[in-house]
Amino acid sequence: MDTMGVDSIFEFVSDEILDSDPFSHYHDTFEADISFTQQVPTAPNSSVGFPKSDGYDVDISDNNAALSISTAFHPSARWQSFPPNLALLCSDSVLFYVHSQAVLKVSENFFGSLIPAHLSNVPPSLSPRRPITPSPSPPQTQKPPPNTLIPVPEPSPVLNIILHAIYGLSCNHYAPSFETLSNAVDKLPSYGVNPKACITPHTPLYTILLSHAPLLPLDVYILAAKHDLHDLAVSASPHLLSFQLSTITDDMAKAMGAKYLRKLFFLHIGRADALKRLLLQSPHPHAPTSDCTFDDRRNLTRAWALASAYIAWDARPDISKSFLESALTPLSGLLTCGLCKKNLDDRIKDLVVQ
Repeated sequence: MDTMGVDSIFEFVSDEILDSDPFSHYHDTFEADISFTQQVPTAPNSSVGFPKSDGYDVDISDNNAALSISTAFHPSARWQSFPPNLALLCSDSVLFYVHSQAVLKVSENFFGSLIPAHLSNVPPSLSPRRPITPSPSPPQTQKPPPNTLIPVPEPSPVLNIILHAIYGLSCNHYAPSFETLSNAVDKLPSYGVNPKACITPHTPLYTILLSHAPLLPLDVYILAAKHDLHDLAVSASPHLLSFQLSTITDDMAKAMGAKYLRKLFFLHIGRADALKRLLLQSPHPHAPTSDCTFDDRRNLTRAWALASAYIAWDARPDISKSFLESALTPLSGLLTCGLCKKNLDDRIKDLVVQ
């Protein structure tokens, strides 16, 4: 994600902004259009009170400090009626207010051992797959509740995608680059999040990753292979039919692993072999008639064999329907028998379908 894209996601806030109604321009979900960015220095001894996380020494009371707050994960965002109780501070000074109940329901290692033990009691009935929905705004005089501040060693674009994946929300409106998406997916296991659990068909992250397959098919396939995302690899593989296997480098092969490298090779080899087997089946001959002799029917078989040999010689996994039809349909001009022409047309249609 470029710098302009990141700036459009976040807005800088002060105490006054935190006290204002954060949902005046929001819908029922967190998909809001941010048309401007406001930068305000953080006030000294700000009311954004952060109990320091165990093992960290974080001071944000500097007069010159300027923090920004995520427009998706802000202090008033509620999850199943729960207010946020964590503030994640990423490496580029953006705050993400999240709910330990939602994060720990998905994370298997306390979010990379960053979340303190006293916040690990997660009600078993809660499910993080329900989208976050805002609750009515607090009175203007009410301050946000204290949150535990936890530094996270990730840039805001990456952490933003990780949190959207945890909450089951779409990040498509941020238009992240594939590189940013890939970095976020690669980071999921380090925070105890199983990519196979949150990247499944019809999930937002799966959909946005697959949208890059037409232009970056190998990159999407390698990412799917690294994390054993079978459905994503299968959906991306049709875009690899024209890919030259000889251009695969050692690093590419190592990244996708033996299992998915084998699948890719067998996809190419299997389609070419299947085409050759189908071409061996000539049009079915009809019964002898007074207008079509045995020699006439044999001419059709010979013409089919010659055309099939031409196609099979340069058979490619991405061979198109139009190429098959253009190579075989002219054979009909050599025939005078109506039944032979019909059998030829039926065989071409069957070949194209298979």
